[in-house]
Amino acid sequence: MGKIILWALFTIGIVAQDHTLEQDCLSCHKAQQIPSNLIYRRYLMKYSTDTRMQEAMFRYLKDPNKSTSIMPPQFFLKFPMKESLSLDDEILRRDIKSYLEQFDVKKKLILEK
Repeated sequence: MGKIILWALFTIGIVAQDHTLEQDCLSCHKAQQIPSNLIYRRYLMKYSTDTRMQEAMFRYLKDPNKSTSIMPPQFFLKFPMKESLSLDDEILRRDIKSYLEQFDVKKKLILEK
């Protein structure tokens, strides 16, 4: 009986701390109609590798400001400036990795047989 209660508490704790890319990032992107595909492509053009994109995104999301943003100044006339995230570094890195996987252009390439 004690093991069942301990397992239930452990499971509830995991579910309560569960963060997803949708919760942490994309829900606001969708609500504010921020084009995630465009942001991904800008990072890809400037940084070219997943590792470099991940580091650039991490640095920006930890301390967002216009001077370090990948977006041009005109972007901020239409969309609000990003606020600092209070996410744990590990969760933020996981969300960034998920974001890059979701918008990866290589997955959209179709090779003829």
